[in-house]
Amino acid sequence: MMILGLVQWLEPVHGYDVRRELMSWSADKWANVQPGSIYHGLRKLAEEGLLHEVATEQVGARPARTTYGITDKGKAEFQSLLRNGWWNVTPAVDPFMAAFSFLPALSREESSAALRNRATQLRAGVLQLEAATKADWADNKPAFVAWMWERNVVMAEAEIAWCERTAQRIETMGDAWESISGAAGRGEADAVASNNQV
Repeated sequence: MMILGLVQWLEPVHGYDVRRELMSWSADKWANVQPGSIYHGLRKLAEEGLLHEVATEQVGARPARTTYGITDKGKAEFQSLLRNGWWNVTPAVDPFMAAFSFLPALSREESSAALRNRATQLRAGVLQLEAATKADWADNKPAFVAWMWERNVVMAEAEIAWCERTAQRIETMGDAWESISGAAGRGEADAVASNNQV
């Protein structure tokens, strides 16, 4: 969706300009758009009839540069993806949730320390985003780019608070921690016994 939308906004446009614009939005951090995949994405979208090549030019010994535009089919696909993103809530896959589901596999000390470290990393990301929104180049971006970053800051701050609360709960559990890790161990032992019976 990101590539289609930018080609529609900037057309006719070179892949380099699409890449530069996406990276200026830090889209590689929140939209699963990797810098090295943009040129491949443009070619694939052209093969699928969503984009078309406007021109290819070569200056001196430099590699040829292709200029792209969006097709009617591409505009329709972009509108479909856009509305899906706006009107539907799609839970993000977060590897941390899978790791957290095995909380008792770590010691109480390590799980608490890991949560506090996660909060520290998230806090560093918040500071980076806040600095970026105050930078001069942010003045040249549409206001809604800053609003997107504000959303990321608010979500990170909520997770920071949750990490700190959960670390505090773990640290103050006392003997109750043993009941959590014991229950997890019993569940594992039950699963092994069940598999042995089959």
